[in-house]
Amino acid sequence: MTEPSKVIHVRNVGHEISENDLLQLFQPFGVITKLVMLRAKNQALLQMQDVPSAISALQFYTNVQPTIRGRNVYVQFSSHQELTTMDQNAQARGDEPNRILLVTVHHMLYPITVEVLHQVFSPHGFVEKIVTFQKSAGFQALIQYQLCQSAVLARTSLQGRNIYDGCCQLDIQFSNLDELQVNYNNERSRDFTNPNLPAEQKGRSSQSGYGDSGVAFPQVGIAPMANAAAIAAAFGGGLPPGISGTNDRCTILVSNLNPDRIDEDKLFNLFSLYGNIIRIKLLRNKPDHALVQMGDGFQSELAVHFLKGAMLFGKRLEVNFSKHPNITQGADTHEYSNSNLNRFNRNAAKNYRYCCSPTKMIHLSTLPQDITEEEIVSHLEEHGSILNTKLFEMNGKKQALILFETEEQATEALICKHATSLGGSVIRISFSQLQSIRENSQ
Repeated sequence: MTEPSKVIHVRNVGHEISENDLLQLFQPFGVITKLVMLRAKNQALLQMQDVPSAISALQFYTNVQPTIRGRNVYVQFSSHQELTTMDQNAQARGDEPNRILLVTVHHMLYPITVEVLHQVFSPHGFVEKIVTFQKSAGFQALIQYQLCQSAVLARTSLQGRNIYDGCCQLDIQFSNLDELQVNYNNERSRDFTNPNLPAEQKGRSSQSGYGDSGVAFPQVGIAPMANAAAIAAAFGGGLPPGISGTNDRCTILVSNLNPDRIDEDKLFNLFSLYGNIIRIKLLRNKPDHALVQMGDGFQSELAVHFLKGAMLFGKRLEVNFSKHPNITQGADTHEYSNSNLNRFNRNAAKNYRYCCSPTKMIHLSTLPQDITEEEIVSHLEEHGSILNTKLFEMNGKKQALILFETEEQATEALICKHATSLGGSVIRISFSQLQSIRENSQ
């Protein structure tokens, strides 16, 4: 065994595999500082910021076979402890101090907004402008200070730090741009020196200036990256059977729906069990089809895996990956990227642990303290035969288990009654993996 090193040796790297493909494979585990493609040997060398990041990556890929574009690649520690080559991926980055910072957010389990970035960076000096965008490297932002010394201080203080505990790690470099151009004040960009800018763009924006420096403007909303290490921990170190963990397609095509009974919010309630929802679109020319865009490829893989063949409103669902990488915004598209009903904004690892196919048992939480079993049954009984119920308290909070006669009835109750009001509280419903109601919790 080669001793641990922050340099990872990757074999069977075919010519169809790009640098970005390799970056996406290892970025969930930490900051990548260098990457060398050895094309003649079908190999690559990749250097992580530290040895623990490299160890986490190799431990994860011991349990999960890494695959890129349908090709298995093989990873091990390199005999090199350090790569001396220049960083080939430092487009628009450098160590020359500048008042504009290029920030990449790794381990992004929670959505990062302009407001969050302003809160993090403004203690170090006056922030004039912020622009955020999605790249193959992940979620990135350009942050312009009034003074160069503020940017230097912010980089020194914040480099490598996490915005939230255990996730959203900051990788900060100096940009080589002289001035940021901000045309809109919204959740993706903000000019704090000009509060009168419009919030929405009319027609297509021609932000060509950032393209010249290796930066593209966003086409979709902020999509949280799956933190592979946290996911593995949630599933006890290994992924569920049938889950690869390497899917990169975020959009799902759902067909054989009952068009008379389904709508976007009901689909949201079902698919949000497996990840955050960006947007949903019912296809008007095919009323029994819908597109669902999840937060990342791992979440969409969970949804496809667990919902394929589920019964809903008398129909057996077809759930497959779509050929479309994302859903374009439009009048017939429902936007959910900023919904506070997305379940994976908090306790993401815990929510992954509860992912399963539909069951006959549903679990209710955030119930009012004075709720009765009779009130719960009255709220849910229109959806099917309730065989058993149990109301209990956990950590001082009222929760309930409801057992239906069939999985289809439980699924209907969940998608129709999740996030509805009961006794003045907005209730939360998920499937329980319990077989019977004797136990006290989910």
